[in-house]
Amino acid sequence: MSDDNRVRWKVRAGAAFLRLLASTWRMRTHNAEGLHAARAADKRVIFALWHGELLPLLWQHRGENVAIVISEHRDGEIVAQIAESLGYATVRGSSSKGGSRALIGLMREIESGRDGAITPDGPRGPAHVFAPGAVVAAQRTGAYIQPIRAAASRSWRLNSWDKFLIPKPFARVDVHYGAPTLVEAASPREAAEQAPRLQALLEAVPGS
Repeated sequence: MSDDNRVRWKVRAGAAFLRLLASTWRMRTHNAEGLHAARAADKRVIFALWHGELLPLLWQHRGENVAIVISEHRDGEIVAQIAESLGYATVRGSSSKGGSRALIGLMREIESGRDGAITPDGPRGPAHVFAPGAVVAAQRTGAYIQPIRAAASRSWRLNSWDKFLIPKPFARVDVHYGAPTLVEAASPREAAEQAPRLQALLEAVPGS
């Protein structure tokens, strides 16, 4: 089997497994009023989520016109195609550097009317350390940073750097939102210096 066929098989299997598994989850949202208000006012947001909590949050916001940054490594290709099957636009590359191609692509998607999503500790960690890319993108586009986290009543954890969360069948999945936050800075460099503040805001949101 060629590499391309192997990837296509993994994507089909992964997407089918996720849809079947997630259809059993009991989803509950908390403190989403700020997000609803931003969208009602036609304001763009950039969801900031930890890499280990990606799976249930992909399901939560499927089909909502969101563009998500996904790494370019081999596993990232599978995740990207599964995300696209759920209605996401994907931007490939690392968001860890303010001038990266991925951030430029994300900003274009936001300016075209989509919301964005970034795992600021991805694609390879360290876990729960907020790289500045999301902050720079928010400063340049005027989008809000929307902290979001997930927790499950029953789950599996992968033996990976991010302890990747997979809620078990029929688990209760709680999705928690922080307050949408503007990045007020005169320059991308000044914006990047606010990454520790945004990290603290995301860590303050209940999660797994």
